[in-house]
Amino acid sequence: MLTCLVFCAIAAPIVWFTQAVPLAVFTRPAAPMWQLVIGQGLALVAAIASYAVYRMTARSASTARTIETYARLDLRGLNPLWMALAAAVGEEMLFRAALQPLLGVWLTSVLFLATHVPVYRFRQLDKATLAQAAGVFGVSVALGFICQYVGLIAAMLVHLWIDIVGLLVVRAALLARE
Repeated sequence: MLTCLVFCAIAAPIVWFTQAVPLAVFTRPAAPMWQLVIGQGLALVAAIASYAVYRMTARSASTARTIETYARLDLRGLNPLWMALAAAVGEEMLFRAALQPLLGVWLTSVLFLATHVPVYRFRQLDKATLAQAAGVFGVSVALGFICQYVGLIAAMLVHLWIDIVGLLVVRAALLARE
């Protein structure tokens, strides 16, 4: 939750001073209702894809390291929802609303990947780790284009559902160990 607040605190002045109409980050390019509708459809596709990728890589060392990293979190009850919501709002505000208009989709995605290195433990350069890093980068690029062509709210929804699925998968994997 603190990370969300920090990211939003960093994003707010950047958006405020670089955008002609700062609140337009929520209303363009599509109207908010269309962003919700399109975003929810894209989120469903992303959630299914996220779960499918997990099923294909469930036994990899890279996935095991990621699960171990998240094992320190309290994933009981609705906590995965609140964590995913905080990440979606904070990260999308910083990366899509504030940085992407200044740096573009590709450089912003490199920065997004860089902030996820500690979480995913991209220290060992084996095939599974490189595939996971490419996946995080690819998701960031997709979120960037969703934000650019549909809107920030849609990107937040897609990000939210990817993270919810990921955290619920981690919770299930941890419960299976017990």
